[in-house]
Amino acid sequence: MKLPDPAQINCVACIGAGSIGGAWAAHFLRKGYDVRAWDPAGDGESRLRHTIDTAWPSLTELGLSPGADRRRLTVLQTLEEALDGAEFVQESAPEDIPTKVGLLSQIDSATSPAVVIASSTSGYNMTELQVNCIHPERTVVGHPFHPVYMVPLVEVAPGKRTDQVVVDWAMQFYEHAGKAAVRCNEGVHGFIANRLQSAILREAQHMISAGEASAFDIDRAISQGPGLRWAIMGPILTLHLAGGEGGIESYFEKFPDDHKEPYSRLDSPEITNDLRKKMTNGAKMLAQGRSATELAEERDRLLLGVLSAVRGGL
Repeated sequence: MKLPDPAQINCVACIGAGSIGGAWAAHFLRKGYDVRAWDPAGDGESRLRHTIDTAWPSLTELGLSPGADRRRLTVLQTLEEALDGAEFVQESAPEDIPTKVGLLSQIDSATSPAVVIASSTSGYNMTELQVNCIHPERTVVGHPFHPVYMVPLVEVAPGKRTDQVVVDWAMQFYEHAGKAAVRCNEGVHGFIANRLQSAILREAQHMISAGEASAFDIDRAISQGPGLRWAIMGPILTLHLAGGEGGIESYFEKFPDDHKEPYSRLDSPEITNDLRKKMTNGAKMLAQGRSATELAEERDRLLLGVLSAVRGGL
């Protein structure tokens, strides 16, 4: 399968301009790409430009690539116009299988087979989404973490009919575009990061439901504990360090039965009205009256500090 050099891509299409699609557009503009965007909603363009304008001060502080310019955004009236000239497509439609299946089929029909099409889906397998594509071999999941323009992670996953060459290409393209790409095997529902954070959330729900800990203490335990380490290294490397000079092998030798400890229940608890109320009240207490916009701005500001520390400066 002949594909262009991922390092030579200049123009990307962002199809869907909601919170995820808009954040993708902001990221690509920051990295110096021409961005062609389309959204079927009547207020799609105004929402998109608001997202980019809101993000731009943080992106400027994070560092703009040569050629980065908000004026390189073009919002088109039709899907076909947005796809015209695009060398890569990032689809970010709502999480609805019929919608995504239909949209990916339209994108597939309107673009050259050499254009890779990625979906931002947060949980659907590409096998489910590529069913009506004429060229399903060039479709792949490109699942980001929000805010897309700040958090580097993107999870790349194929469908059963995706060419492995396309997976390799997408990994290279995203890395060149300033993302931290990880590879998921076909069929891993929810991909990697969502499965891991879901396990933590389910255990938190168990503890709140059983009265073992409050929402405040659970969030504080993560943000002031393992969350700080996880910004630098993941759980596997952290476990490796726990073994001292002998590494993870030494850890397993010292604690052969550690995995049997009842640290996690894993099964999802029943989301009763009582549990929902406790979690809702806990979230409101944690927000301390701050709006979603205020919380997002604070999150971005603090993420700048974390990224600066981890990378040794912006």
